[in-house]
Amino acid sequence: MKLIYAPTSPFVRKVMVLLHETGQLDDVEIQPVATTPLSPADDAKTANPLAKIPALVRDDGPALYDSRVICAYLDDRAGSGLYAGGWDSKVLEATADGIMDAAVSAVYERRMRPLDKQWDDWEAAQMGKVLGACAALNARWISHLKGPLDIGHIAVGCALGYVDFRQPDSNWRHGNEALADWFADFESRPSMLATQPPAG
Repeated sequence: MKLIYAPTSPFVRKVMVLLHETGQLDDVEIQPVATTPLSPADDAKTANPLAKIPALVRDDGPALYDSRVICAYLDDRAGSGLYAGGWDSKVLEATADGIMDAAVSAVYERRMRPLDKQWDDWEAAQMGKVLGACAALNARWISHLKGPLDIGHIAVGCALGYVDFRQPDSNWRHGNEALADWFADFESRPSMLATQPPAG
């Protein structure tokens, strides 16, 4: 198998953390690409008609894409039970993916748009989604996050890591002390340390 990969993508990181946690890293060839929405990499376009990463190219079937699909496939392949938490785990993963979507959108507003077309209100709205989701995680989901590892933990950890990476001034920890304490512990896991995005 081959993973179409960029080290700064939080969605790619989610797959990479799962590979580490389930002992499948050696089963997957990592194919780095330089890709953007305006200039997608050829490997990304070949594997995924949406030209997004991650994509998992399999030897025995069509490529899989969308991090949720890839993670569910790899979890099933390893029999690791990371989706055994049922709907709660899936809602947590969806919430984390929403944080990633909003944070990436805010980043693209500054990095991809010409200066005269950037929209401050759009960026603020996306960061509002991030902060609202963090408040919900702190208020509703912290007991789940303190339980056995599942896909929700991995997704939330990667989402918060991305916010720290690209939006270090977001102040998401303010008022969310339980979530901040959880993340301080979770980000020290070997799988998280091994998949930290490069600076820049």
